[in-house]
Amino acid sequence: MEKSLEDRFIVSVKVGPKGQITIPSKARQMFDIKEGETLMILGDKNHGLAIVKADAFYNLMGEGK
Repeated sequence: MEKSLEDRFIVSVKVGPKGQITIPSKARQMFDIKEGETLMILGDKNHGLAIVKADAFYNLMGEGK
């Protein structure tokens, strides 16, 4: 399933045998995710997972890495 609006994106992905997922090209373009870039996986047992660019995460945390 894939649905996108100008500023939103919803897609389902499958987890591969090594636990990897592929971020679809539309999502990579929308969020300007480049090859080799570091992403943070945030998890909460009750609310699920979120993927955030590492630089944005550190900026939110006030660490500015």
